[in-house]
Amino acid sequence: MVCFLLHQWLIFSRSFCCDIMKKRVAVLGSTGSIGRSALDVAAMHPDLFDVTVLACANNVVRLAHQIQTFKPEMAVVLTEERADELKSILDGMQEDIRQVDIVWGEDGYAMAASHEMADAVLLAMVGAAGLMPALAAIEAGKHIALANKETLVMAGEIVMARAAAKGITIYPVDSEHSAIFQCLEGNASKYLKKIFLTASGGPFRNTPLEKFKSIRPEDALNHPTWDMGSKITIDSATLMNKALEVVEAVHLFNTPEDKVDVIVHPQSIVHSMVGFKDGSIIAQMGLPDMRAAISYALAWPERLELELEFPDFASIGNLLFEAPDTSRFPSLEFAREACRQGGTLPAVMNASNEIAVQAFLDNKISFPEIFDIIEKSMADHRNKTDLDIKSVLDADKWAREKSFSLI
Repeated sequence: MVCFLLHQWLIFSRSFCCDIMKKRVAVLGSTGSIGRSALDVAAMHPDLFDVTVLACANNVVRLAHQIQTFKPEMAVVLTEERADELKSILDGMQEDIRQVDIVWGEDGYAMAASHEMADAVLLAMVGAAGLMPALAAIEAGKHIALANKETLVMAGEIVMARAAAKGITIYPVDSEHSAIFQCLEGNASKYLKKIFLTASGGPFRNTPLEKFKSIRPEDALNHPTWDMGSKITIDSATLMNKALEVVEAVHLFNTPEDKVDVIVHPQSIVHSMVGFKDGSIIAQMGLPDMRAAISYALAWPERLELELEFPDFASIGNLLFEAPDTSRFPSLEFAREACRQGGTLPAVMNASNEIAVQAFLDNKISFPEIFDIIEKSMADHRNKTDLDIKSVLDADKWAREKSFSLI
């Protein structure tokens, strides 16, 4: 009876605390697909979340509307010119909206990530731009909901070590890593035997290699199951998104890369699975909607009502799984080599991919040339295994210059 009453009191206390204590959140990358989904979650639960900082790169029109809705303390954009545009738009809005503190550039993003009025930072910036804000957030003692996988790809050893030293928790927002996080809850890490990262396979899962040269950006942007930004959608088409997630999983869950398997699952119902020493496998499933993973990262250990439907398993009938074809999609092999060598090579892979993807979107290179540029950059790089932030940033810069020279 005493144990039962104590259990009920703990449930009541946790619920009561959640009811009276809002979590103040900084959303970096607020105008992108992840950021917009996060703001949807915040809008659905205004009693739980107070959005105190918003940051984007260039979409000042959408940012202005977000400021109007959430009334943050600070807003950040990429350049001073964009800041002036934002101020001009806000001038036509209510007086209290115009009082938001508007800053810009690298210093601005660092200020956003370490803002005194934020308890947690949702890091949804695209690409390498997320690394320094992540470090600023950790230094300021902010817990992080991480949607920017490139942060851990570039400097996972450094980021995780600094987070551990500060007692900071990094909650994964990627649907796959959120799934793994959920599957591991209540299970000691010593029992972990295998991580199964699922991949949709992208729009070219069944496209013959000889047709890759004719793939256009608009073809690659047509993802079969997920609604995402352009960069991550192209990464999904090349399976580089999954390659980056392999590296991310290695750091998030402190496991060697040979324990991380990738399996193609085109329905995107099983978000990932974890295998244990006794042969048991736990899977996390749901319809492809990023709000589930975002809400779990922001509200952990609570689960929020999101009014999402469950999969109709009877209508789906069969769940398909197959091995990835690394002959057509060599990105996974790039990632495994980057993990095996470590050092600055993962940062080179990431930076080269960013340049190659943008070149493909700009119609400067063909789809298969994305792989060629990454492979050549990685092969020519002199890896530095004694890591610090300067060496990571130097490698990032070198890879971008190298990739530009190959275009």
